[in-house]
Amino acid sequence: MEKNKEVLSVKGKIKESYGKLSKLYATFESKFERKLREKALKLLKVKEGEIILEIGFATGATLIEVAEFVGEKGKVYGIEVTHEMVDLAKERLKKTEFAERIIMSEGDARNMLYENNTFDAVYMIGVLELFDTPEIPEVLKEIKRVLKPDGRLEVASISKGGHENSLVIKIYEWVHITFPKYASCRPIYVENSITDAGYKIIEKEEIFLGKMLPIKFVVAKPQ
Repeated sequence: MEKNKEVLSVKGKIKESYGKLSKLYATFESKFERKLREKALKLLKVKEGEIILEIGFATGATLIEVAEFVGEKGKVYGIEVTHEMVDLAKERLKKTEFAERIIMSEGDARNMLYENNTFDAVYMIGVLELFDTPEIPEVLKEIKRVLKPDGRLEVASISKGGHENSLVIKIYEWVHITFPKYASCRPIYVENSITDAGYKIIEKEEIFLGKMLPIKFVVAKPQ
């Protein structure tokens, strides 16, 4: 069975480093992640009036875009592991007209405070690969708890499946192993992780970021 490489948890030093890099991340986010956000929103198919959760919203760019889709009757929630990112997102939110539709909080995706069956959809972009290998099923189980029975999950992550011999993937893994404090994520078997956690994949697509790095988008429903 294809398995994900071990990775340091988002707790402790990695959380601390992620917080310190928050402003640098904000500088490059719009340039390097716009394509990911556009593809993710297209596949998520957000409807007016829905209640949506983003895990790992960073500086809040996608939260604002989703808030426009859900309209006045919908709500968008976001959970982020560092207060530095939450603060940056709140500053960005002040410049928009969607403040009343967006609810952000600092928290851990492995143990969320939301009630059961709350969300029509939950999505995460470039987040699942940050979690330690044993924690990935925990996160996906917790998402299933907060999703409505007919809700949908979307994950966009660096994909190792089918790219085991890729030089880019090997370099990425080497950087992660050598500098785990700063390169805290690594390529994962996205589809396997999701199906092993009890989801049924309904749509999937892969793109290459910068024409080199494979990103797998998976939309799934809980079984």
